[in-house]
Amino acid sequence: MASRPDRVRSDALSLPSEERARLAHDLIASLDDAQDPGAAEAWVAELQRRAREVESGSAPLEDWAAVRARWAARWRKP
Repeated sequence: MASRPDRVRSDALSLPSEERARLAHDLIASLDDAQDPGAAEAWVAELQRRAREVESGSAPLEDWAAVRARWAARWRKP
């Protein structure tokens, strides 16, 4: 007999991709909330701080092509 988590996982994987994405988001968000109820507010504050740095020109920026190439090299299978 399958355990409850196995049944839930199987049911979740049978959902359409859009519903699986929403479920995954909700599950991850529930972990953040369980760890620290103020986590969402802290992330919003951090994102606003970073946006101000970009807008003011004080944040170091990288060219997207260089970032994408670095990621591709890192995750490329040998």
